[in-house]
Amino acid sequence: MSEFFRGLTGILLERCAFMAETSGSTSLREALTGRRFVYGAELVTTRGMIAPGSPDKVVELGDAFCANPRITWVSITDSPSGIPMLPADWLGRILCGRKEVLLHLTCKDRNRGALESAAWGYASEGLRNILALSGDYPKTGYRGVARPVFDVDSVGLIGMLRDMNGGLKVPGKKGETAVLSPTDFFVGCAVSPFKLMEQELVPQYLKLLRKVTAGARFVIPQLGYDMRKFHEIRLFLSLRGVDVPVIGNVYLLNRTVAGMFHRGLFPGCVVSKGLLEVVEKYAAGADKGNAFFRELAAKQLAVFKGLGFAGGYLAGLAKGETFDEVVNLAESYGENDWKAFAKEIQFSPEGEFYLFDRDPETGLGVPGRLAPGYAKLLERPRRGRHVTLGYRASRVVHSAVFTPGRGLFGFMRRIFASWDRKPGLFAGLAYAVEKLGKFVLYGCRDCGDCSLPDCAYLCPMSACSKNQRNGPCGGSHEGLCEVETGEKTCIWVRAYERLKYYRELEQVFSGPAVYFDAGLDGTSSWANNFLGRDHNAGPKNEGTGGP
Repeated sequence: MSEFFRGLTGILLERCAFMAETSGSTSLREALTGRRFVYGAELVTTRGMIAPGSPDKVVELGDAFCANPRITWVSITDSPSGIPMLPADWLGRILCGRKEVLLHLTCKDRNRGALESAAWGYASEGLRNILALSGDYPKTGYRGVARPVFDVDSVGLIGMLRDMNGGLKVPGKKGETAVLSPTDFFVGCAVSPFKLMEQELVPQYLKLLRKVTAGARFVIPQLGYDMRKFHEIRLFLSLRGVDVPVIGNVYLLNRTVAGMFHRGLFPGCVVSKGLLEVVEKYAAGADKGNAFFRELAAKQLAVFKGLGFAGGYLAGLAKGETFDEVVNLAESYGENDWKAFAKEIQFSPEGEFYLFDRDPETGLGVPGRLAPGYAKLLERPRRGRHVTLGYRASRVVHSAVFTPGRGLFGFMRRIFASWDRKPGLFAGLAYAVEKLGKFVLYGCRDCGDCSLPDCAYLCPMSACSKNQRNGPCGGSHEGLCEVETGEKTCIWVRAYERLKYYRELEQVFSGPAVYFDAGLDGTSSWANNFLGRDHNAGPKNEGTGGP
């Protein structure tokens, strides 16, 4: 009898632990580092006013999610696809206190000042979970397309939130350094493994490392339907000795959304031709494919759980009860059924690049073993078409003139220091030569805080629609820019080819986050570099806090 009671006690304790980890009383931080596979659900706000006290579908759906003890957190998007909507924090305030809320915070509409202000507001209201994103390029707006901001990117935003957690150091009223009260943000990031080309995929992973270094504490991949690609994220992090929770991203498809994903209307969301054909087949049925779509989502959740992901993130829900239908199905499968599902759900475009070798038995990647072709290329990289004569010449000039402690750097610093004290004809001529030469060679926008060496001598102001200085955004498609698809190759596809040839990928992507100083706009970047005024000199005015 005592054995029976001991067993019963163990079951009850385990159930209590489960309830604690899956209820709103547990923080997202604790839930993602716990022993249980946990679930989150996504809410997308709407465009237009909601009158106080009037019923609204998104609020009602949020209420349903909050009432569901199986949902650990509710994730709220920030104007996805660049369409202006009610801000995520508006809905976050309504739900806060009843459920853990994860706010998406993007850089497309706010500069760093507005992002910091928003973060202070979140911290003051107890909204501590943030998914830091660069954001989608605007596609519409009042009387035309809005001009985006992208003053910082996701890496820069993560670094700022980390510094706020450590007690942000700012100039005091009397010139001293003041330390602001520390925040307690739990910051996550995204990564897009669903890239066709090596030149797109590897920079995504390297930027992921940069995000973790900057302060990201969990990862939510963008959308795709290839479990081998999802698995590669964990394999890559493990290979690099990085231990952060990864959450599996599941979107409950329907025929319309699948078509939009396939056409690339939502950057970073991929539905291959093969999957679209399957979707069309089932959508022609009597139930319009609903059973298939639920089963596909449930199987994905089962695979994520089997692969050791921290949780599953379910999006595309129109009704609260749909969440339970999908999760009940996922939890009805046998303990090892996920292995068959993992091989089944591999809808990849033809010719897609994988970083890790494939295990024919599981259909997934082999831990610690890079794809043979890629491993060989790393040993003897080829000189691709983007490794131009101009690039090689730029490297030589930079090494001889602009590298501290080498070549002419000391001499040039003295010259520019004298011109800085007494500006005259020669200083003006040097600036004119600089502007003309850099415009002709690089399309320079005269930003004054040059990142050519950070971006393999490609100007992020002219060559990148989002001005990304710390690595690629997640929106490129088949190597082409998210914004100008079919017209412009992604700057980081070109940079990757150059950096790989000279074996400098690690050096560039492991460097500190680059923050462009807009106060230098329209000034000589040469002078700013030699005199220690640009981003290469490190943080200015603001100190850095601890993680």
